[in-house]
Amino acid sequence: MNRRLFLGVLGAVGTGGTLSLLNGTINANQEQTTTVNIEKLELSDEEWRQRLTPDQYNVLRKEGTERPFTSPLNKENREGTYVCAGCELPLFTSETKYDSGTGWPSFWASIDGHTGTKTDFKLILPRTEYHCARCGGHQGHVFDDGPEPTGKRWCNNGVALKFIPKSEA
Repeated sequence: MNRRLFLGVLGAVGTGGTLSLLNGTINANQEQTTTVNIEKLELSDEEWRQRLTPDQYNVLRKEGTERPFTSPLNKENREGTYVCAGCELPLFTSETKYDSGTGWPSFWASIDGHTGTKTDFKLILPRTEYHCARCGGHQGHVFDDGPEPTGKRWCNNGVALKFIPKSEA
């Protein structure tokens, strides 16, 4: 087990704090509860298959993981919003994005109430998985090895996100 994975696993059981940023509230808590009233989107498996690409379906609906360093979003540096590829709920702002060097788009905080979490034991040791609060689509995992001000790394599958530039918002 490498140091990053070990620290990430240890951090998965911790909790974070909250931070107000710009015009919205950003939440860095790992054990989040949705406080925003978001109408749930529930579709049949067949409807999800029609709506999503095979890669998006594998990640969002089957909790898969894309290969590292394959997402064009790794190099996205414009101002804007990152939304769920399944339902377009805003999940992250460009102000919270950073290059973690892990090969996946990473953020130091999510938009408050727009993600939910659960404990994931797929690698035996516990990790905190997060998902879209509207459609339940799997996004990635949150770790305690990120930058200040939160110390969190929201490690996201690029295929689970769409980027909306500020000029189009």
